[in-house]
Amino acid sequence: MTRRILVLSAGLSQPSSTRMLADQIAQATAAQIGARGEEAQIEVIELRELAMDLATTMATGGIPTPHLSEVKERISAADGLIAVTPVFTASYSGLFKMLFDSLDTNALNNMPVIIAATAGTARHSLVLDHALRPLFSYLRATVVPTGVFAATEDFGSGEAGHDLSSRVQRAASEFAALVVAEKSGVGGFVPNIGDQRKRDSGVQLSQTVTPFAQLLKGRTGTAG
Repeated sequence: MTRRILVLSAGLSQPSSTRMLADQIAQATAAQIGARGEEAQIEVIELRELAMDLATTMATGGIPTPHLSEVKERISAADGLIAVTPVFTASYSGLFKMLFDSLDTNALNNMPVIIAATAGTARHSLVLDHALRPLFSYLRATVVPTGVFAATEDFGSGEAGHDLSSRVQRAASEFAALVVAEKSGVGGFVPNIGDQRKRDSGVQLSQTVTPFAQLLKGRTGTAG
């Protein structure tokens, strides 16, 4: 089975250390899913390319552009999410937050997620647990226990680089186990997936529409 993994990179520069970390995690994830007998289809979305769409959406009261609507559907349809942001003012970037503000509250229900962040110094590493984890918990995603933080020094080839690689591998292993896990349980012991809250991008309109004639009939029937 092929698992669709979506990678969200909120880096602004090019090349970007945020994108470098995102690619490293994605590569490790693909290997871990492959080791479990399945295939990973990796798709990367650079959030800087959505900046105008996100700004327009916010300025119009939350009405998404066609491009952003497409992205939102791809996010909800994924089997897992890798979310990587640079640290700005001790938290995730504004662009990163704008994307998740635009999502429906049911968009990430039960979705496996790896959270990751980059910064110039290790002093910002608490952003994973103080900012990112609460955000995804609110959206009811399933965040893997191991978050990945990388300071500038972690991209070297020394001990710091080895430690980063170890964290990436551990997070990818936890993530892959969730992604390929069976989605149905033994009756009476584990809830079936149908009993869990389903994901909804919020883009598609409800198919249940009351005909106008019926609405008019109901209104005239109460008159008098």
